[in-house]
Amino acid sequence: MSFLMKLAAMALVCAALPLFAADPVTIIRCGRLLDVATGKYATNAEIVVENGKITRVGPASSTSGNVIDLGKVTCLPGLIDAHAHLTSDPGRTSGYKGLGISVPRSALIGARNAQISLMAGFTTIRNVGAKGFADVALRDAIEAGDIPGPHLYVSGPSLGITGGHCDSNLLAPEFHNVSAGVADGPWAARVKVRENIKYGADLIKICASGGVLSKGDLPGTPQYTLEEMTAVVEEAHKLGRKVAAHAHGAQSIKDAIRAGVDSVEHCSFIDEEGIRLAKERGTWLVFDIYNDDYILQEGLKVGMLPESIEKEKEVGKAQRQNFLKAWRAGTKMAFGTDGGVYPHGDNWKQFPYMVEFGMKPIEAIQASTIWAADLLGVAGKAGAVKQGHWADIIAVEGDPLADVSAMGKVRFVMKEGKVYRNDVR
Repeated sequence: MSFLMKLAAMALVCAALPLFAADPVTIIRCGRLLDVATGKYATNAEIVVENGKITRVGPASSTSGNVIDLGKVTCLPGLIDAHAHLTSDPGRTSGYKGLGISVPRSALIGARNAQISLMAGFTTIRNVGAKGFADVALRDAIEAGDIPGPHLYVSGPSLGITGGHCDSNLLAPEFHNVSAGVADGPWAARVKVRENIKYGADLIKICASGGVLSKGDLPGTPQYTLEEMTAVVEEAHKLGRKVAAHAHGAQSIKDAIRAGVDSVEHCSFIDEEGIRLAKERGTWLVFDIYNDDYILQEGLKVGMLPESIEKEKEVGKAQRQNFLKAWRAGTKMAFGTDGGVYPHGDNWKQFPYMVEFGMKPIEAIQASTIWAADLLGVAGKAGAVKQGHWADIIAVEGDPLADVSAMGKVRFVMKEGKVYRNDVR
């Protein structure tokens, strides 16, 4: 092997390692620590980390160990994005370009995006839809320590009807191209739930309505029926998995809630009855209200279909208005951005929109921490800087309660006690 080849191999290995390995005891000193539950700051706080978990949070003490002094930055828990697609990338997989991406290639794209997302402060991500179980492979590689990335909760292939949003509709009929998650009818849908779980899915993702970036359907049009969704939910819940429903249309949202899904994604055309049902049944709503700007400004440049741009012109404005209505009505909301429609790492850009459309900065932060952790079923592990939780801690420059755009100024990232980023000066 030549010297250059050896050097390249060493660089590849080093890029996958944390900056510092986890010490037996690490002490993080924060000039300001945000308690996301109360919205209050603790000053001159100390976080003690042992074996990847938080063992103490409180005032500075005489505890000995490896000290990381973060000075005047703001510390808070690692962030959670409850709706992302790490194996997708707008510059590589949009529109017809996606047909040239193999499953192994999409897994490698996911490895890159997982690291980018982690460095942006997102230490936990729910990946809702990937072809060929590439997201399962990505999750397992991260857990094995092969590559850096967030804690991942993955769905595998999304379930949907023939010709629907979760099908592949770009090729001519003679190719007989059908996406792996297509299942028509209640029993076929049950089989797909079982298959996805067999191959490692942590949750089930379904398409209740049409979508924006798919070809030949309309976002507001119902796709999976109430009967089909009920079968999916029964099967998934029986096997200990939650169900996330892609649904833009008002009727599809209501049908999904009645079927018992755990969360509704996008929610663009939700009506008053849908809002009431979500509140009554405790269904989580996940609105992706940033990416409208990216789709309209950059979509054609990165290869999105012209019809998708036209659909987004109708969807985006209604979605933001309905986010405000649903929030004011008191529905449960979690932070989810549809990362992969826009470049990964820009997830934080949704925070200012959530504030513009009704939330206080602390509420937007809660949506990406304690509330999202509740949706994912990891409330005792992630979403808060508390004793017994994973040592997933980030620090941002500035005061995010005064200016939520500070969430885009991440300077420190720790995941399970390992430091992956430290730009604090």
